[in-house]
Amino acid sequence: MTDSPRNLAARIERRHAQLVVGPAPYTRPAAGQLVVKNRAVAINPLDWIIQAEGTLLYGWLNYPAVLGTDVSGEVVEVGDGVTRFSPGDRLFALAVGTDRDTNTGAEGAFQTYTVVEERLASPIPEGVSFEEAAVLPLAVATAASALFQKNQLGLQLPSSNAVRKGETVLVWGGSTSVGSNAIQLAVAAGYDVITTASPKNFGYVTSLGASEVFDYTSPTVVADIITALRGRTVAGAVSFGTTGAPACVKILARTTGRKFVAIATPPVDFAPLADPSRGRFERARVTARLVAANIALQFSARPHGVGLKYIFGSDVKNTDICRAIFRDFLPAALADGSYVATPKTTVVGHSVDDFQKAMDLQRAGVSAAKLVVSLS
Repeated sequence: MTDSPRNLAARIERRHAQLVVGPAPYTRPAAGQLVVKNRAVAINPLDWIIQAEGTLLYGWLNYPAVLGTDVSGEVVEVGDGVTRFSPGDRLFALAVGTDRDTNTGAEGAFQTYTVVEERLASPIPEGVSFEEAAVLPLAVATAASALFQKNQLGLQLPSSNAVRKGETVLVWGGSTSVGSNAIQLAVAAGYDVITTASPKNFGYVTSLGASEVFDYTSPTVVADIITALRGRTVAGAVSFGTTGAPACVKILARTTGRKFVAIATPPVDFAPLADPSRGRFERARVTARLVAANIALQFSARPHGVGLKYIFGSDVKNTDICRAIFRDFLPAALADGSYVATPKTTVVGHSVDDFQKAMDLQRAGVSAAKLVVSLS
């Protein structure tokens, strides 16, 4: 490639600022990397939380920064050692530009061209659109981190012919983006899944493979799940939503099996940060609540021998899990329909200028769906 393509990015230029759209460098891939022309980019709560909070969780971030983790598109250029993809191939990939050990705008998703790691990419099969595929990368990586990493639940990996394990995984928040993928991955690995959702999403999570589903708003939900797990061996729990971790601790304290909760969502609501007028005082209050809630969670878990650990989705990039999922499992499973791209897609924009609007819509709350900006 002689002339570099013209890149356009939506950058956050300083902490707590709105995105600014403008020209950005086109970065060529290093060994093991490839460049994707983005055709669809999905929005995650993490995106607006970094924008609104920006200090406690991502204090290392270099500014100006390019946010975003979920990309799908066409390969433009490949680096040395890349063997699975060629220019023109369709793929989806996890973009890791905001990670501490990466920390570069070239690998953020909110732009026209993104540099991604080959090991964090998977081909898009025929019949799956760019918009559908874009919902997968971070949700799959986070679910896989929770279920399969040795320092999390450490379950057996999924396969096309997994043997039933006779063990049950509790997924609190099965209709969330990550929860819906955790259900599918756990079932594909041979585990039974009990999950929670709102009643309107019972059919949805059951269609993904959950054997039983409970209303997380029910005052008796903890007792009901304890009863359902009586006589079963629990392989651990994965928690999504602010109320999930405390509830999972109570359940695992009364059940048989692995007493461990992989936590995706802190037990505190970040929604107040969505109002920029509240400023640094609100950020300080949220920080104080977060610290207090985590201390309370540890004190409730320790007497019952329940282990707790937060999930960081891109941790899989430094393990064999990313290849096992993105290379060995997902391509065939998506192609034969045994794994579905979920949650459903809601397109809310069609250009790089629409990323801020999309994040603002995500802050307002989304149920059993994922917002996507289509750049096709």
